[in-house]
Amino acid sequence: MSSHTTFSPHDLAHALDGLHPDLRILGPDALAGRHPGEDPANLNAGVMAQPGSTEAAAALISWCRANRVPIVPQGGLSGLVGGGASRAGEVLLSTARLNRILTIHADEETVEVEAGVSLEALQASLAPHDLTTGIDLGSRGSATIGGMVSTNAGGILAFRNGVMRHQILGLEAVLPSGEVFSDMTRVVKVSAGPDMKQLFIGGEGAFGFVTRVVMKVEPIRPHRAVALLGVADASRALQVAARLRRHPALLLEAAEMMWPRYVRDHAALKSFDLSWLEDDAAVLLVEVSGETMEAATTLLEDELASLWEEADLKGGIVAQSSDQARRFWDLREDSGFYFAEFPNAPSFDVSMPPSALDAYVADLTEGLAAIGNGLDAYVYGHIADGNLHIAIAAPGPLPPDMKALAEDAVYTGIHASGGSFSAEHGVGLDKRAAYLTHVDPVKQALSLQFKAMLDPDMLFNPGKVPF
Repeated sequence: MSSHTTFSPHDLAHALDGLHPDLRILGPDALAGRHPGEDPANLNAGVMAQPGSTEAAAALISWCRANRVPIVPQGGLSGLVGGGASRAGEVLLSTARLNRILTIHADEETVEVEAGVSLEALQASLAPHDLTTGIDLGSRGSATIGGMVSTNAGGILAFRNGVMRHQILGLEAVLPSGEVFSDMTRVVKVSAGPDMKQLFIGGEGAFGFVTRVVMKVEPIRPHRAVALLGVADASRALQVAARLRRHPALLLEAAEMMWPRYVRDHAALKSFDLSWLEDDAAVLLVEVSGETMEAATTLLEDELASLWEEADLKGGIVAQSSDQARRFWDLREDSGFYFAEFPNAPSFDVSMPPSALDAYVADLTEGLAAIGNGLDAYVYGHIADGNLHIAIAAPGPLPPDMKALAEDAVYTGIHASGGSFSAEHGVGLDKRAAYLTHVDPVKQALSLQFKAMLDPDMLFNPGKVPF
């Protein structure tokens, strides 16, 4: 393995200037004052390359390999685990100029896009064709398709459509060698040997730089009804979701659960009236689509009435306007509110079989309380697929020993239950220790073998995941 070459940011920017006519280079001065996104270290490299084509990206990567310069691929800077963090001596490889929607095949319900297209922009371009993506995220305005590929993003519709891995038909990526891997398949059925594109989906930029993607899309269903429901636990929430999924005239579009501390603290902050909610109840947000908005609303109300006692609902309210529905969603999607009071709150993103959620949350609460210092958690997430987001309500930075105990409380039992310590945010820098502890050693070894084969100089996104 070769050592990396160290350039100062100014020298590196100067060396890259003029490398390819379709490659824009931003040096330290151009990056100064730019917002770094979710991680303050995202722009620390001080040099950003913005290719406008696959050929320009390949030229940049070939030069970096020849000169042993590390590369940090970046999309919308909305990653939550430090996957795009950088340092001096590295070059940021941004998809900002790879932002074209190339072809919408409305008849076959596929789309070909460049990696820098945001999810929201893609959804807007599909709408005139009465189509939309089969995946949706709260960060749709900043999340890019390439970034979503690299982290195998999940989101609101995963319970129904799967995660990003299930949405991708084909992709193109530049390998660490500078070669272009192209598998721009537009069909579902492919039985032609190993599906090598899967290496880049969830690879967090460690195996190559994704430049183009072919995705499945689906018919848009604009006629929606939204309700907030009081539930005793996840089991009752899943009972409601299951009934709605089986309704012949409704399609369940979302089932999002907020445990009591999360919903009550957030509602108080937003002056949201929860007088209809029984004490100590959690809240389930459901959204359904139907033939018309009136039909969706009426059928939802009727179905909730029919299962009210059976599911032991603790109150409920159905949105009577799109503005009210948006306020309901704000309770769930404006989820970083707790950082105002707990700026150092450790956050986690876990998944497990939905039937195990109640026991898991009970064990988590007990485990945090046993640590002392009044530790508790904000818990919320995508109930129907078992994905929970957790933030520890810690009054200040946790000492290392207490932080380790909190992580143990969060991660204990997840692997044994058939779940994952990282559901949809990735590993990046922040979850490396959890990866090394909770991922099968044989899987780790195989990943390292693939990395050594494709990137022997360890230039792509160094220090992330286990590399």
